[in-house]
Amino acid sequence: MRTVISSEYDGVVLREYLRNVLRLSRAELTELKKRDDGIMLNGERVTVRAVLKSGDKLTLSRDDLVSSEGVIPVDLPLDILYEDDDVIALNKPPFMPTHPSHEHQSDTLANALAYYFENKGIPFVFRAVNRLDRDTSGVVLVAKNKNAAFVLAKQIAEFKVEKKYIAIVNGELSENGVIEGNIRRVTEGKMERGVFPDGQYALTEYEVLSVKNGLSALTVTPKTGRTHQIRVHLSHIGHPILGDTLYGDESGSELIRRQALHAYSLTFSLPSNNETITVTAPLPDDMTAIGVYGQN
Repeated sequence: MRTVISSEYDGVVLREYLRNVLRLSRAELTELKKRDDGIMLNGERVTVRAVLKSGDKLTLSRDDLVSSEGVIPVDLPLDILYEDDDVIALNKPPFMPTHPSHEHQSDTLANALAYYFENKGIPFVFRAVNRLDRDTSGVVLVAKNKNAAFVLAKQIAEFKVEKKYIAIVNGELSENGVIEGNIRRVTEGKMERGVFPDGQYALTEYEVLSVKNGLSALTVTPKTGRTHQIRVHLSHIGHPILGDTLYGDESGSELIRRQALHAYSLTFSLPSNNETITVTAPLPDDMTAIGVYGQN
C-alpha cells in the first residue's frame, strides 16, 4: 500500500495516522513492525513514532507472506469489477462455487483468484467478505489483507454493507413489499431452510421492476444476512424464484437451468479511507434471455 501524506496530516504522529486514518488494527500494526519493509517513509524504515510531513510517501507492506493452504491455483476466467490495495470485487458467474469444498477442489472463485495472484507473485489468502450460492451469480467482494477483512466484517456486523439482488420469481406481483420471517434449518443436518417462529430474525425488502407472462422481476434487498434468506422468504410468500428446485419450483424451469437470482450491487466503505462505493455487476445473459427484465 502506498499513499502520499496530505497537508491535513502535517505534524501528526505516524501511529495516530495508521490507527485513526488508515484504521489498521492493533494486530496488523504489530505484524508490520516485525517486517523489514513493513513501514517505510520516503523509502526508509521508520517506527510508528515518526512525525509526518506534508508530501511524505508512506509505504506499508501488507501482503500475506504465504498463500492459503488447500486452494489450488487454476487458470479460470475472472471478471474483475473493482480492485485496490485492500479489496477485489468479482462478478461470479453462475455454476461456479465461491470457495473449495469436498466436491469442488479446482473450479471455484478462490482457485481462480489464487492463480491470478500467483501470476503477480503475490501470496494470496482467500477472505471472501460475502459468499454466493454456486448457482447465484453476481458481486463477490474479497479482502486482500487481514485488516481489510476485519474492517469489512465489522461493517457487515453493523449492517453498513448494502446488498441488492435481482430475482425473477413465479407469479405476478403488483406492489412492493417487506417480508419478515424467522429462518432456521428445516431439519438438523440438512441444507434446506424455512420460516419458523424459533428461527433467527430475518427481514427482506423487494421492489417490482417488471411483470410479464406470469413472472415478476424484482430488486431484492436483504436487511439481515441469513443463509438462503432471499430464496426462503420469496418462497414463503408464494413466489419462489424461477428455477429454484430447493424452494418451491420443484420441477425447475425450461427458461433457465438455475435459480434466477443475481447479486446486482454491493455498497460498502473502502477500508483505506472510508469512502463509500457501489460495485455493480450486469445481469447475466441467461436471466435477460427470460424476457421479463433487461435487454431482450
